[in-house]
Amino acid sequence: MRILAVANQKGGVGKTTTSINLAACLAEAGQRVLLVDMDAQGNATMGVGLTRADLTVTACDVLLGEQRLADVMRPVLDGRLSLLPANGDMTAAEVGLRKRRNGELALREALADSAPAFDYVIIDCPPALSMLTVNALSACNGLLIPMQCEYYALEGLSALLDTVDKVRAVINSDLAIAGLLRTMYDPRNRLSGEVSDQLLTHFSGQVYDTIIPRNVRLAEAPSHGLPAIDYDASASGARAYRALALEVLGRSDRAA
Repeated sequence: MRILAVANQKGGVGKTTTSINLAACLAEAGQRVLLVDMDAQGNATMGVGLTRADLTVTACDVLLGEQRLADVMRPVLDGRLSLLPANGDMTAAEVGLRKRRNGELALREALADSAPAFDYVIIDCPPALSMLTVNALSACNGLLIPMQCEYYALEGLSALLDTVDKVRAVINSDLAIAGLLRTMYDPRNRLSGEVSDQLLTHFSGQVYDTIIPRNVRLAEAPSHGLPAIDYDASASGARAYRALALEVLGRSDRAA
């Protein structure tokens, strides 16, 4: 079983878009997939068709030990995918976990019973190095880092990698960098190419071959509660995430 946390403390780099679309494309490829929303904004939850206000139980209840994951996760996209949903209650989870002994292990413990039923667990992290993100890093065995190819792309990456090293040393020795994903790529922009080259130079072998383009249909899909492959399968963004899913599967096979 592969547990991938999708994280970058910089906002607006495509974490949720990547989480939703990678999960959907892996499911399309025949994998049993659980999507975990760890963000109080609940965008991954809305992006697969649920309304935050209608939720009576969420990931918050699971993390605080008040509900079992199996009783809270929901089938979405006509049952092709399972979701552990989130809403604003995750702010309470952040506070509650800081007060708990071993609070950084809450997600790992919650996944222990239910996760074996899945081939992949994709965790959408909040845009901060918070207790919720540390929970995701403690629970996963791979970190996928979306990187927008812009001037500030590398800003803060060292802090994230430092956190990864600390989590690996103290909590989760299985944590590894699954890969860096170039997102919102515009080939007409010279800076995009320059930043892409920097990533390939500094992180040789850790950058996914797949590049996610800037794409209007990809940006529109969440407002319809759909991943790109359901909203417009022919769009360049949908095709790119299908390619990423195949690349993720290939890397997992090589690591097995």
